[in-house]
Amino acid sequence: MDRKKVVLLVTLITLIGLWFAFDLGQYFTLEQAKAQQLALQDTIAEKPFLSSLVYFAVYILVTALSLPGAAIMTLLGAALFGFWWSLLLISFASTIGATLAFLFSRFILRDWVQTKFGNRIAPINAGIEKDGPFYLFTLRLIPVFPFFLVNLLMGLTPISTRMFYLVSQLGMLAGTAVYINAGTQLGEIESLSGIISAPVLVSLALLGLFPLIAKFIMNIITQRRVYANWKRPEKFDQNMVVIGAGAGGLVSSYIAAAVKAEVTLIERHKMGGDCLNTGCVPSKAIIRAAHTMAEISRAHEFGITTDKPQVNFEKVMSRIHNVIDKIEPHDSVERYSSLGVNCISGEAQILSPWEVEVNGQRITTRNIVIATGARPLVPGIPGLQDVNYLTSDSIWSLKVQPKKLLVLGGGPIGCELAQSFSRLGSDVTLIEMAEQLLIREDTDASLLVKESMHKDGVDIKLNHKATRFESITAEDGTRIQRAYLEYNGKEIIVEFDAVMLALGRVANVQGFGLEELGITTTQRGTVDVNDYLQTKYPNIYAVGDVAGPFQLTHAAAHQAWYAAVNGLFGQFKKFKADYSVLPAATYTAPEVARVGINEKEAENLNIEFDVTRYGIDDLDRAITDGEDYGFVKVITPKGKDKILGVTIVGNNAGELLAEFTLAMRHGLGLNKILGTIHPYPTMSEANKYTAGVWKQANAPQVLLAWVKKYHAWMRNDKAGSVHSKTDVQTKLEKEQR
Repeated sequence: MDRKKVVLLVTLITLIGLWFAFDLGQYFTLEQAKAQQLALQDTIAEKPFLSSLVYFAVYILVTALSLPGAAIMTLLGAALFGFWWSLLLISFASTIGATLAFLFSRFILRDWVQTKFGNRIAPINAGIEKDGPFYLFTLRLIPVFPFFLVNLLMGLTPISTRMFYLVSQLGMLAGTAVYINAGTQLGEIESLSGIISAPVLVSLALLGLFPLIAKFIMNIITQRRVYANWKRPEKFDQNMVVIGAGAGGLVSSYIAAAVKAEVTLIERHKMGGDCLNTGCVPSKAIIRAAHTMAEISRAHEFGITTDKPQVNFEKVMSRIHNVIDKIEPHDSVERYSSLGVNCISGEAQILSPWEVEVNGQRITTRNIVIATGARPLVPGIPGLQDVNYLTSDSIWSLKVQPKKLLVLGGGPIGCELAQSFSRLGSDVTLIEMAEQLLIREDTDASLLVKESMHKDGVDIKLNHKATRFESITAEDGTRIQRAYLEYNGKEIIVEFDAVMLALGRVANVQGFGLEELGITTTQRGTVDVNDYLQTKYPNIYAVGDVAGPFQLTHAAAHQAWYAAVNGLFGQFKKFKADYSVLPAATYTAPEVARVGINEKEAENLNIEFDVTRYGIDDLDRAITDGEDYGFVKVITPKGKDKILGVTIVGNNAGELLAEFTLAMRHGLGLNKILGTIHPYPTMSEANKYTAGVWKQANAPQVLLAWVKKYHAWMRNDKAGSVHSKTDVQTKLEKEQR
């Protein structure tokens, strides 16, 4: 705490201490107010302005210091100044005092509270930023909430001082008026409890619900305005229509059918979406082939001699398509039709909030789920259209392996495919504009991946930017393709046979009616949805890559549950999408798996945290498998075993992450993992050993010191001496002689 805060805190404590030390509260009792009423009235009659000013200042001081006595001052003020003048004085004085208390709390405590509990109170901060005035107005209208406590707690939140003052000025007016009205009859008041009876309290409590009721009514009015230009059908063909049969669409329609709703699923291309056809499945299949090649190349480490292996790229690609074909029945029309989903192949067009057209057929529906996915980003780099470029969609159509492959983008897709093609024999160069690969991950995790990719032959160029491409024909008729890169003000030329674009994905938001309905998109280009995954129209939802913020198959499936349940049962209960425990993995070698926050994010959140790290190079199973590299890193609050986030780098890191994900989801800490039996020898022991490292670092040293003394006392002989280790060794040596 800096000097200014200390000085202010000491000053406030001193003033409050003086109040109680000199028992100033005795002058702020109902009896004193009655006794002084007549005497003070004469003074006010002689000097009305000065009296009002002194009263105003004292009221501000009492309120700012959160001292008892404001209620008595309100009653006395009403008796002395009359209803309207006292209402003016007290209304402004109480608000100014409350704002000063708010500012004291903010200046002294907010930084400390946000730093220490930032991760826990992040949802509260978000709620205050969005609906803070409503919350504050409600609290001000209900006098059962101590006003001084409201002042102090609000100072810890992001609400602006100006908004706090304005809402407080308005919100406290009703309660102030009740007290002032009672104060005009001060002589007849026997106790403070008589001022506000049970009916008055109930009335004020109901008044406190006004902001919530107003918000509810405003939502209804807003919805009516949104739907004003559309005619709602008298009846509906379906309970839900889902557009897009990727992970999000499949899960939404599956849930709807499971609860016996009528649901139609529309897909214009292939069932299974990107994940099955061009994403997760084919990429993991080629990674498996590349891994096999890497294993064969290091067979000599295990005492095995092999001939020089050869890659038949055509067969590698053939197997990838066979894998897709084998998994395809899981996502097929036949399977989902058997589950009760009406599957239609065709182009969907949203005609209104309740109508979708496909193949000339118009379907009316109560709810619509948009799950149209995303496509690879193709940047407008000059000359790109003249060269042989590939994306994560088109690369699976390759028949001939590129001898020289240029990869643009050092994110998960770029790193996975660059390493795989290099292991399969391509000469791979990877270009990344940032200063590290996998920019969202911690630097230590990124460096391990970079080192491994470099060993596999990938030429990694960080801080490089592709500025243009060209394709020329040489004198011998061969085609030469070049990329011009910018690095530290210099131009570098790289030749290639094919360039793989791995620069991110763009949400599919055009061509099916969103523009006509006026459904807005975010700066990222995704459909703008609220916490319930609703668009501008509450009955139209969006999930998966088209909604963001995560481009992960399991994130899309996770969102799909919320969209389906909210759409079908939202009139009873709606659920906010929860992303607090969302795992992710990058399938490079080594794999990088993460759940929760990493070290980089913890630093940005300005929270106090501990980092516990266990090196997998010390793990028995990793050593026996020849996979003794990587680490497990856990982020916890200072001195506590609660898991805020985990990063694992190593072989099968994605599999190891599951235990931590389960623990975080159900509030289990590192002590619980440490107390769980793990089979030996397995990679999963790395999780337990990480918990052991945390336990050792957080051992209760004071208690252990007393335990040590206890053991020393237990070793005392009849003479009362304590044997040291050296004493015991000497005694044994004498006995042996």
